[in-house]
Amino acid sequence: MNQYVSDLDKGKALHFLFIKAESKTPGGLLARPVLTSYYKSEQFRKRPFDPYNVLTSPNAAILCPDSFQSMYTQMLCGLIMRHEVLRVGAVFASGLLRAIRFLQLNWDQLVHDIQTGTLNPKVTDPSIRECMSKILKPDPELATFIKTECSGENWERIIVRIWPNTKYLDVIVTGAMAQYIPTLDYYSGGLPKPCTMYASSECFFGLNLKPMSEPSDVSYTILPNMGYFEFLPHDDDSPVTLSRDSPPRLLDLADVELGKFYELIITTYSGLCRYRVGDILQVTGFHNSDPEFRFVRRKNVLLSIDSDKTDEAELQKAIENASELLKEFNTSVVEYTSFADTKSIPGHYVIYWELFMKDSSHSPTSEVLNKCCLAMEESLNSVYRQGRVADNSIGPLEIRVVKNGTFEELMDYAISRGASINQYKVPRCVNFAPIMELLDSRVVSSHFSPAAPHWTPERRI
Repeated sequence: MNQYVSDLDKGKALHFLFIKAESKTPGGLLARPVLTSYYKSEQFRKRPFDPYNVLTSPNAAILCPDSFQSMYTQMLCGLIMRHEVLRVGAVFASGLLRAIRFLQLNWDQLVHDIQTGTLNPKVTDPSIRECMSKILKPDPELATFIKTECSGENWERIIVRIWPNTKYLDVIVTGAMAQYIPTLDYYSGGLPKPCTMYASSECFFGLNLKPMSEPSDVSYTILPNMGYFEFLPHDDDSPVTLSRDSPPRLLDLADVELGKFYELIITTYSGLCRYRVGDILQVTGFHNSDPEFRFVRRKNVLLSIDSDKTDEAELQKAIENASELLKEFNTSVVEYTSFADTKSIPGHYVIYWELFMKDSSHSPTSEVLNKCCLAMEESLNSVYRQGRVADNSIGPLEIRVVKNGTFEELMDYAISRGASINQYKVPRCVNFAPIMELLDSRVVSSHFSPAAPHWTPERRI
């Protein structure tokens, strides 16, 4: 990055970093996200000084398991050191937007702390209180500035207004995170959003050698020494199924072809053998002879707000389970579709239902439909439920009931745009503006999950 942005060693990074809950396997092995493992390691806690990687957040705040105390402290430090901040970020774009929303909701308490030099009593972690006693001093001038910026209605360019020396946003905005780009541009005034690396918990894959390119143009050069990479040719019209009886031919890194799509298969030093990552990639070029890939999407994923991934089969099962609550009303779900609503922070799943009621005088009540929302959430995977319960990164699921005949109108619209009436299938996830407008114009009632779903860190991963 220093080849493209100068003087990154002359300031600090405001990165909102968090640990997540841990669990144990039935055999007693610790299971946790890779970043949680790293932040808790001695390599992070006792890392040597690096002028290019100085954080505003103290280790105590990053390692605090309480999300409110951690976010509050990291935001407070970022405000105190606002002139030293050269880049602002989080792991995912959704995480940075969650931090901005946190500032919107808590700026008055933060201003009080800066004004008085005292720490909010809600922050009870002893390690945080100890380190903040050395950082937090009364600063009435800064408190007045923050109050002036945050108390108004206009939050456009709030990032560069509060942190005026910010050179870029350090967040992932490819794949499902691309949906947050317009909101990030609004809050940052269009700051660059370099995507520097391509990695997962299983393996580090590659680097973006042109980090300042637009998110839609990002390609990653695979680092062949990070693992053994193989590629399964991918075609949406005729998906390949792996089986022992007739295994498909996997291609080596040197054999992929320009423009073609592949599913990534990895064998790692830590013991994964021919592991299907679930990412669909497209070859966009070559760096010398090393292929460069564009991340296209996660395979079979319909909905994603943060680190959650929900596919069609899981969504279908969740709807089937929720539909059980409708049987006593002689009501069933005729059709459905969905989308990930990221206009609010945090974002949430929206499910459109068209219902068939045999007896309109005995229709399901609003309370029952709210319970259907919760039943769906209880049926979704543990990553989703952790986002709802522990991380507060996902809002309550919403069901929007639409008028009868809505999905026929949806089909008519698709056919008018050239779809074949013989091959038309209801899309299980939508994001095309005209379709969204059609669906929303037919909504007769909206319902939200009345409580958080069950989730505990001891649950098996």
